[in-house]
Amino acid sequence: MAFLGPKGTFSHEAASILEGELVSYCSIPSVMSSVVTGECCKGIVPIENSIEGPVGLTLDLLAHKINLNIERELIIPINHNLLVDEDNYDNIIDINTIKDVYSHSQALAQCQNYLENHNMKTHFTLSTAAAAKSIKGKIGVGAIGTLKAAELYGLKAIDKNIQDIKNNQTRFIVLSKDQTEISGNDKTSILFSLFDDNPGGLHDILGIFAKNNINLTKIESRPSKEGLGKYIFFVDFEGHKNEDIVENILNTIEEKVSYLKILGSYPKVNFG
Repeated sequence: MAFLGPKGTFSHEAASILEGELVSYCSIPSVMSSVVTGECCKGIVPIENSIEGPVGLTLDLLAHKINLNIERELIIPINHNLLVDEDNYDNIIDINTIKDVYSHSQALAQCQNYLENHNMKTHFTLSTAAAAKSIKGKIGVGAIGTLKAAELYGLKAIDKNIQDIKNNQTRFIVLSKDQTEISGNDKTSILFSLFDDNPGGLHDILGIFAKNNINLTKIESRPSKEGLGKYIFFVDFEGHKNEDIVENILNTIEEKVSYLKILGSYPKVNFG
């Protein structure tokens, strides 16, 4: 199982839920490539955050470069914690003595109010795990990271769940070369692009789902990289691609678009 490392990140936390040996890779493209080449049988990557929105790199790779199947999704709560190296303190640690805080830019942004209220100076790192690792042996500094990172690097969380918005979640997808069977509670992900001279094209496509009483759970647009005003649309909807009604819908859509790609059908997970 390939995941976006290093160990101690939220991607590592998500991957730890799954069975199999975990292998860390340094980027989303390398995670996906490891599955394409057969180095790993599965890979897990983030695709969407409830605050930051879609992970553009993941969507772009699925659209333009990578042909893999989404076989599962996971929803992970994003809880940020203030970590310090407990070994460097003799007594109870006063949060107000922490003057410098290290973390990934997204983690720092998601804890902005907390950091400002405590007059903490921020420093960017490549990941939350790298931040945790960097403060080992230091005093007066902290890192924003996961409880798993604290465990891995011998740190202590002196304040938990410090993110500004408490219902922060990230959706991860598991990619493989395998196809999934119908479970009875499935979701299908597709992407498509429209003909240039087709006014009302998107409305027509969405109408197909409405006519067949199929619930859309997500619609997202990304630049097609072929010029301004040209987009690729990502759609998630309820149902499995091998069900008759969904198969008919996909066949109808294919006749109305310039490009259609089925990213996978997989068991649906409800957002908490």
